[in-house]
Amino acid sequence: MKDISDEQETHVLKDNNLLVIKHSPEFKINKEPHSPTNRILTSLFSRERFAFMLRYSIAYVREESGLQKHIMRYPQVFATMAIASKLDEGKTKGIIWHTQGSGKTALAYYNVKHLTDYYQKQNIIPKFYFIVDRLDLLIQASNEFIKRGLKVNKVNSRQEFIADLKVVGAIHNDSGQSEITVVNIQKFSEDATVAEAIGYDINIQRVFFLDEAHRSYNPKGNYLANLINSDKKAVKIALTGTPLLREVAKEYDSKLLFGNYFHKYYYNRSIADGYTLRLIREEIEGTFKMEMKAVMEQIKVLKGDVKASDVYADRRFAQGLLDYITDDLTSFRDYWQDETLGGMVVCDSSKQAKMLFQLFEEKYGVQEIEADKLPMVADEREPYGKRKKEKLTAALILHDENDKQIRKDLIEAYKSGKIDLLFVYNMLLTGFDAKRLKKLYLARVIQDHNLLQTLTRVNRPYKNYQYGYVVDFADISKAFDRTNHLYFQELQEQLGDEMEMYSFLFKSEDEIRAEINEIKETLFHYETENREIFSQQIEQITDKKELLALVKALRTAKELKNLIAINGFEGFGELVDFQILNSLLIEAQNRLDNMNLIENLDSGNETQNLLNTALEDIVFQFIKVGEEELKLADEYKDQLRKTREALVQNIDTADPHFINLKEELERIFKKKNLSETNQEDMVENMQLLRKIYDEAKELNRKNSLLKAKYQNDDKYVRIHKRLTEKGNLSIKEMQLHRALMQVRQEIEEKLDGQENIIDNEAWFDRYLVRLVAEQFVVKEKLDIDATTRQNISNLIGREYFQLYGNR
Repeated sequence: MKDISDEQETHVLKDNNLLVIKHSPEFKINKEPHSPTNRILTSLFSRERFAFMLRYSIAYVREESGLQKHIMRYPQVFATMAIASKLDEGKTKGIIWHTQGSGKTALAYYNVKHLTDYYQKQNIIPKFYFIVDRLDLLIQASNEFIKRGLKVNKVNSRQEFIADLKVVGAIHNDSGQSEITVVNIQKFSEDATVAEAIGYDINIQRVFFLDEAHRSYNPKGNYLANLINSDKKAVKIALTGTPLLREVAKEYDSKLLFGNYFHKYYYNRSIADGYTLRLIREEIEGTFKMEMKAVMEQIKVLKGDVKASDVYADRRFAQGLLDYITDDLTSFRDYWQDETLGGMVVCDSSKQAKMLFQLFEEKYGVQEIEADKLPMVADEREPYGKRKKEKLTAALILHDENDKQIRKDLIEAYKSGKIDLLFVYNMLLTGFDAKRLKKLYLARVIQDHNLLQTLTRVNRPYKNYQYGYVVDFADISKAFDRTNHLYFQELQEQLGDEMEMYSFLFKSEDEIRAEINEIKETLFHYETENREIFSQQIEQITDKKELLALVKALRTAKELKNLIAINGFEGFGELVDFQILNSLLIEAQNRLDNMNLIENLDSGNETQNLLNTALEDIVFQFIKVGEEELKLADEYKDQLRKTREALVQNIDTADPHFINLKEELERIFKKKNLSETNQEDMVENMQLLRKIYDEAKELNRKNSLLKAKYQNDDKYVRIHKRLTEKGNLSIKEMQLHRALMQVRQEIEEKLDGQENIIDNEAWFDRYLVRLVAEQFVVKEKLDIDATTRQNISNLIGREYFQLYGNR
């Protein structure tokens, strides 16, 4: 940046035969310090910058075609410098937001080189980790690092990770080769907390690169908790291409989790730089839409009320979809005269994917996966295909189809051009790069950042193509507009104070205590000390909403345990035993799984019984009616008996719900004598009887839970319910239970051996009022007036007067 003399300037110009431009206005303007020409020249060719580029920006990558020389892209240069700058400021965590296709794995590689020197100047040896959340990404990332010359250690279990942490030193190999450890975070199970001392060496600095940090590093999950606890002094650099949009994330804010942005590189810049392509959304032509709508209606009429996903997976619907896709891909390749162009179908369900692939094989023949039987492919370096294939080829990529090696071979075959079309459901929507993929067929709507991830499968530069094409069967326009809006909001958002990010990473201690109290309130009716009793209690639950609420509370407890571990909070063990709650969660989840299984089986039976012809349907209905007629009367009698018994077993006849059920049953009895009840009446009343029986049984179940809380004392079940059902007493059930149990203990001790004192009702009433005030107001600190205290004592007194009045 130092000024040069007029003589030096003349010497340089003359030496380059450019002395003629010395006095031109263009030359004078471009010499100005802030002109674009001056800025790029002085930036790139400054001594420090040029030394940086020579030392850190070159990578030799071993590809199938040979050794390639890669140079850092400018976003990678500035991101690398930003990381060092933030570390100088004392920051130990941050986010690199670089759009899809900008080379985040390569960025991590360049930083292994740069940060090694950065730390060695401080007499510190860095140890690098690349964290992924899926096995296929672990394999993919490992291959990318190996191709660039790094020694890679793969960690796919908790034991391997602990062993790696305990290694003293930054590398495992004897040759001194730079290395990185690739870790699959999903392998860290509930019990995988790295609690053992790892012998932290002050001369070792661990650096974690977390790939796709927007996606599954849930702060409430144990995976991230275990990772952070493994080394709280580690540097954490989160890499993301599609940040988790704040409105969608709700409780999960990636900036709260990983800090503020270290560096950002957006889609618009990536497109302008030629690193990614623009996308064109193709709407489906009207005639095809009408044909598919007609097919759907035909299937629904024929099969009755079935799920939309089943309709989309039906052979007739899938056949029309497949014909459109194969014709479109063939026409697309013909138009560009390029047989190397590939397509991917994102299916509505795995069932639809399997049906489409089955139909494809029927159309083109069974696909072979052996390399020598796969069709030849044109050389990618040629502008057009060398020869036209006789038929299309395809592969089905699902997690439950083929083994990992076969899926890997199929994916590599697709990338190399030996397969034309992929049928997928959830796999390959993220982390999958195939430059030749230029046609994406969307058969379902994908939301928010997942939509951005999926669309960017077709935005990689390839030959001279300027666009990636999305064929939209599902109409993603609204979802895309919404995602665009949220994406814009994220771009506009002002960054906060990064120093606040780590002190309260997830929730404050007060917030955690409040959540624990809410969990205990939800669990109040259940026996939480005995897992067997708890299992018996939830086995009787028939209301799925209630079971879901219970499972949610127990899952929240599990999440809180991890948050407490991450933050290092103490004293929560006195409030709740997380180990017990976790065992209860297993029981509750098993009960929910069983309930879902029964529902699915019932649904499956109905689907299996749907017939495709009107004649068979008539025969089926005739047989079904006949069977019901033969046993309907017995069912009716049995249902009446069970319903009446369920109501008789109720211990709280003053319950408004019980009264309503009893009146409904009496109405059925009074309507007609049982002997005079005809078929029509039976059919009409059967559903109502089942409803009364189910609700009475559920009422008895809840009463039993509450009865167990009061040591099987019916009196206090009724007292508890009267005080909570009207909503006049603003009190949590746990507090009410504590107060009533103390009242009960005092009364029982008072009456022990002197039950006759209850005959003096005036004295007993004054005694109860004083006792209620002591337990509810003084000990529980509840703000209740004299009238409410009197009402509570009246309820208690009434129960005891009725009990001892019958002596």
